[in-house]
Amino acid sequence: MTRRAVVVGTGHYLPKRVVENAEFEATLDTSDEWIRSRSGIERRHFAAEGETTSDMAAKAATRALADAGLTADDVDAIVVATSTPDLTFPSAATMVQSKLGMTRGFAFDVQAVCAGFVYALSNASALIASGQANRVMVIGAETFSRIMDWTDRSTCVLFGDGAGALLLEGQELAGTNKDRGILSTDLNSDGRYKELLYVDGGVSTQSTGHLRMQGNQVFRHAVEKLASTANTALDRAGLSADDVDWIVPHQANIRIIQGTAKKMGLSMDNVVVTVQDHGNTSAASIPLALSVGKERGQIKEGDLIVTEAIGGGLAWGAVVLRW
Repeated sequence: MTRRAVVVGTGHYLPKRVVENAEFEATLDTSDEWIRSRSGIERRHFAAEGETTSDMAAKAATRALADAGLTADDVDAIVVATSTPDLTFPSAATMVQSKLGMTRGFAFDVQAVCAGFVYALSNASALIASGQANRVMVIGAETFSRIMDWTDRSTCVLFGDGAGALLLEGQELAGTNKDRGILSTDLNSDGRYKELLYVDGGVSTQSTGHLRMQGNQVFRHAVEKLASTANTALDRAGLSADDVDWIVPHQANIRIIQGTAKKMGLSMDNVVVTVQDHGNTSAASIPLALSVGKERGQIKEGDLIVTEAIGGGLAWGAVVLRW
């Protein structure tokens, strides 16, 4: 028997404000057609004034609990993947813990930018496998609208805000790749590529900064590294791309999503795509897509899913799980 981290609940939250591509035409040399053709994005959500990352994370977590038929008292730990926490400290996760009314267990943040949720899932799986926790709420939440340079048309049109959550539960299963739950993970980073995607500010420099990205260079790395990490994770589980029901990728750019699927030899019919409605929500994009995919009726119990993401660092990785 093997202790697996099994998904028992999902939920997501999107801010009320929807920003269509056309809204940028008033202030930037851009157009709806330009944005769609280069990214696949049609609209995104922006957080309201005073609405924080932990606010959105708590709402997504509340919905995941309802989906699982559980309460905060049933949760042992909270892991929040974010690059845009409310404060320098304490962690957004402890704020979510408070907002859920959870007074036991532990909570912490993981920061790996767009790959954050993959890193958080891997950590949560390890906590469950080791017996340190039985139920872990894993959340991706971001307010990237707060770090945009609104004069840079190459970046500010790409990102959005939102949150998604998965509740994982430890279950004793057979120990084969037919089990439900997280079957394998693969994590990577290479700090030599910092200049390709970063924020030019931070606590130790006493500035907030804005997101900076060399989009063409990120694209060059993305397809190769995403397909490679996905295949590595599948191999570790004793599986191949032929076994995959759904790729649920980081939703950054439709061209990257298409290129990765093609490199893995999979059809876009096997890919959950939400980038058109949410834009790039960084660490929130995978749990958002998983929750939406389940809501749409695409993802069903027993489906084999590969999630993969790449972000600043560069950091990238993949998780193989059976729903």
